[in-house]
Amino acid sequence: MRMNFPRMSAGARTAGCLLGLLALSSCAPADSGWTPLFNGEDLSGWTLKIRGHALGDDPHGTFRVEDGLLTVGYEGYDDFADRFGHLFYQTPHSRYHLLVEYRFVGEQAPGGAEWALRNSGVMLHAQAPETMLPDQDFPISVEVQFLGGSGSGERPTANLCTPGTHVHMDGALVEQHCVESSSATYHGEEWVTVEVVVRGGESLTHIVNGDTVLAYTRPVVGGGVVNGFDPAMKHDGAPLSGGYIALQSESHPIQFRRVLLRSIDGLE
Repeated sequence: MRMNFPRMSAGARTAGCLLGLLALSSCAPADSGWTPLFNGEDLSGWTLKIRGHALGDDPHGTFRVEDGLLTVGYEGYDDFADRFGHLFYQTPHSRYHLLVEYRFVGEQAPGGAEWALRNSGVMLHAQAPETMLPDQDFPISVEVQFLGGSGSGERPTANLCTPGTHVHMDGALVEQHCVESSSATYHGEEWVTVEVVVRGGESLTHIVNGDTVLAYTRPVVGGGVVNGFDPAMKHDGAPLSGGYIALQSESHPIQFRRVLLRSIDGLE
């Protein structure tokens, strides 16, 4: 998603640290409670939606599996032309611990926006893929934004972006589209592990390589930065307590090695 980053406040950082202490174990899934959403072989259990195309139609082979990795690539594109895509897991969830291991690779697709360089993410509490209209760009959702470094300077990952949603931080409604995390910057093609502890409509906590980097509470429907949606799907002010998980295609190639999920009920 487009970037417009205020800094994370001191209160929000403190909340993040406190929530991180309650975020269960991180990084290494050592128990049998984890379920792989990606099987390493094919896209079974996933449904894709690319802007300008019907549900399930991927004429350019954007989403595929290569060498056991869930790969998002653009070799078939002459011009990206804002054809944003999302790969939805088949089952909605509410309270869970998600682990995604990703890396950016290669060069951005021709015609990709400057802000979309080394930019992708995972959408949470997303609307059902079948409710997206053909020309809708992003699902109404909460996005954990993945960013890669450009070779110099700071560019944190696991930021928050909000297509058609708002959240609360320090008890106040946050209407900015994106909020920057406190994570390190990851240049090159190294693997990065991002976890999110999602407590329904109560709170979400972002963790990068074992460190809590962002936390917020009470996501609700509202705001803009989503286009082409069915108005019946956007009830501003309605609380968001669950929905679908979706991986993005935003014009820069990215690969996913692991996508794991476990319930947090009974573990807290």
